[in-house]
Amino acid sequence: MREAQVAPEIRWRVRFDDTLQTVLTTDLSHAQARQSAWRQLIDLIGRRRASADPRALALLADIRDAVPQPIRAASARALVFANPPAELVRLLAQDTLAVAAPVLASARLDAGEWTALLPELTPSTRSVLRNRRDLPAEVERALASFGPADMVLTDQSSAGITVLEEPEDAVVQAPEPPLSLTPAESASVPAVRTEEPPAPQPEPAAIPQGPFRIVDVVARINAFQRQAENRPRKPAFVPGVVTNFRFETDSHGVLCRVEGVERGPLIGLPLSRTGALGLAELDSVASGAFRRRAAFSNARLRVGGSSDANGDWRISGVPVFDPGSGRFTGYRGSARRPRPDEHAEPVQVARNSTADTLRQLVHELRTPAGAISSFAEMIEAEMLGPVPPVYRAQAGVIRQEARDLLGVIDDLDLAARIEEDALDLRPDAVALAPLLAEIAGDLAALAELRGAALVIEQAASIVRGDRRAVERLLARLLTTLVSAATRGETIQVEPLDAGAEAARLSFSLPAAFDAYPGDALFAIDDEGEEAALLGTGFAMRLVRNLARELGGALLFERNRVILQLPVPEAVPLGQAHGG
Repeated sequence: MREAQVAPEIRWRVRFDDTLQTVLTTDLSHAQARQSAWRQLIDLIGRRRASADPRALALLADIRDAVPQPIRAASARALVFANPPAELVRLLAQDTLAVAAPVLASARLDAGEWTALLPELTPSTRSVLRNRRDLPAEVERALASFGPADMVLTDQSSAGITVLEEPEDAVVQAPEPPLSLTPAESASVPAVRTEEPPAPQPEPAAIPQGPFRIVDVVARINAFQRQAENRPRKPAFVPGVVTNFRFETDSHGVLCRVEGVERGPLIGLPLSRTGALGLAELDSVASGAFRRRAAFSNARLRVGGSSDANGDWRISGVPVFDPGSGRFTGYRGSARRPRPDEHAEPVQVARNSTADTLRQLVHELRTPAGAISSFAEMIEAEMLGPVPPVYRAQAGVIRQEARDLLGVIDDLDLAARIEEDALDLRPDAVALAPLLAEIAGDLAALAELRGAALVIEQAASIVRGDRRAVERLLARLLTTLVSAATRGETIQVEPLDAGAEAARLSFSLPAAFDAYPGDALFAIDDEGEEAALLGTGFAMRLVRNLARELGGALLFERNRVILQLPVPEAVPLGQAHGG
């Protein structure tokens, strides 16, 4: 999504994708350019990211013979789960069997499209459709109308289909006697010993030719999962048959070796954590001992799943230290089934499952978002080679959007840490004046875009708190206020009389907040294209909760909001917690 500023007060969001037009206007005088254009057009049209433009289809037909068959076949295999349109299916079906077979074996067309396509196919490509069991009855009748002459045996090895050849030493079966023979004549036909040819051994899957593509990996994973679902499942194990096992951990307390029981549910289990960890659930006895590097005994463990490790266990372990350096190297221990007089259920640890899940989601999102931002920055800086201006501009948009997304991810992570009471705050004396000046500089472009002004009076106050948290609180509050301001409005920040235990700052509210007096600001549900990703209500709740974590408060008065933070040696950091 690209944004173009037509006037200072108007921001338009342009929604179009000119990638197809860019490919169509590419210079195709070089072989590498033709191959790249083939792959891009097949991917864009096959995944319905662009329409089946007649110009694009004509270009594909023109350059088909100039593109090596392995590349054409790899592009076709990449569309196995993409549901390409009928026009592209027709184009690929007219290619060699190696290119046509993957598309015809997986395409999802309606009955009319299949019926119109059948006469254009060869007997070899129609044989691919005869092996499908999901075609409409009308299409199957149309296939049958081509008659027995269409039932040919062709060499389909190039399409990834195994061809079975008759072994030389196979015994040929005698033909059955004609039906006109009498029983006596039939009995006179000598019996011939027949043998079944040996079962062919499955050939290893051919390695796809052409460049590496993520969609090929995804297609293989999906195919493997479908095959796994059709395999006979191992019967559920009855717990109690295996009565003990031994284990070892590394220096981080993670199980790295297991003997006497199936290792899958146990390898990677950290003794330093409690609660549900995959298929296993562990109480706090082992984690407490791990922090002290001490021995432990009869910690309670429960393992789920259908392996022989399923059920309840009592585990014990002793720490191991390197004889030369004295460095802790891990634990060695054993596990046994509990006696009838023992209870092996792990102690339930009170956890906020929603906040914990949110933090896991944030962790999963931050890595790919950072990678996208970094790679877009490399393209924009032409670190990998010359880049056309249009792609450099798009890389800049991607970098900015990814940076905004990282900011949202950080907000979610901060909210989850506050909710889970896991915020790491380090007390320090923080001067407000330089922080406010730095934030004002960062928001100058946003204020100019909104046509508003941000005026900050000199604040000589020094507060006690974590500098990063104070900076995040002020930046998030000012960003929210400036984003809601309209042309001609002024967001003013001024210090109030500081008390003995707290410093106070006043922030004027934009007119857009007049309809939400007091605590109603926390419930604002923004709508519209210019709204923040997480909304004004979320931002105000985040500021309020972060102020409480710092030992302060967020107070509302008419047309302004007052931020109160503790001064040094006034309020212990983190005394007040809130959600």
